[in-house]
Amino acid sequence: MNEQKIRDVLAAHARLATDAATIGVSDDLYEAGMTSHASVNVMLALEDAFDVEFPDELLRRATFQTIADIDAAVSGLLAEV
Repeated sequence: MNEQKIRDVLAAHARLATDAATIGVSDDLYEAGMTSHASVNVMLALEDAFDVEFPDELLRRATFQTIADIDAAVSGLLAEV
């Protein structure tokens, strides 16, 4: 449900070496070229796109490692609303 929106955010903000549309949901985004600086931009864009706020405990590399990880975090935050 959230995957396409996540891919759109990644395409716009992650500075990936690969097209976000071709990355598997379990592929490592950092290996695909996302830097820690870009991950901050991705997080901020995700907050805007989904109208959520990532709590401090989710502000770690593992949260943004894969599309599946991001989707799980966003889904959890949306369920809390």
